[in-house]
Amino acid sequence: MPRNFKEELLFTAVMAGLMVLVMAGYNIALADGFGHHFIREVLVGYPLALLVAAICDLGIIGPGVKYLFFHYIINDYMKKKQIRIALTISVMMVAGMVTLMSLFGMVVTQNFGGNVFLTYLHTWIFNLFMALPLQLLIVDPIARKILSLVQKVPAPEQPLETETSKD
Repeated sequence: MPRNFKEELLFTAVMAGLMVLVMAGYNIALADGFGHHFIREVLVGYPLALLVAAICDLGIIGPGVKYLFFHYIINDYMKKKQIRIALTISVMMVAGMVTLMSLFGMVVTQNFGGNVFLTYLHTWIFNLFMALPLQLLIVDPIARKILSLVQKVPAPEQPLETETSKD
């Protein structure tokens, strides 16, 4: 788990960066298939989607999930193994991010269909079925490995300040 804001930013950058890239490709492939414009479409939409995902993660979903989890959900059973806490938070984060990013995707592509609610529900379900295993089995382990490597690197030593005397 990230121990400070700098580590939180790194963890979010890796997590959101990979999730947005794969989910953008997934949604474009569902909508348009793997045409000759596939890679261009993914790359053109990536920066805005990444910015929105980072804002949602750091500003809305992340704080909300942590508040709900640590105030209402955590119990002694979960405290026995850190993995239980990490998995529960990850599942809650995916559910929240899929909720907001599915709406974002519908707005950006102006994909409202005949019935906005049913179109959103369809989009949400398809995104959840892809995002949950992607997050738990691939992206989360990669992000945690990168974070652990950063946490193992010792901080650079600061030179000792020497006192100078004024005469």
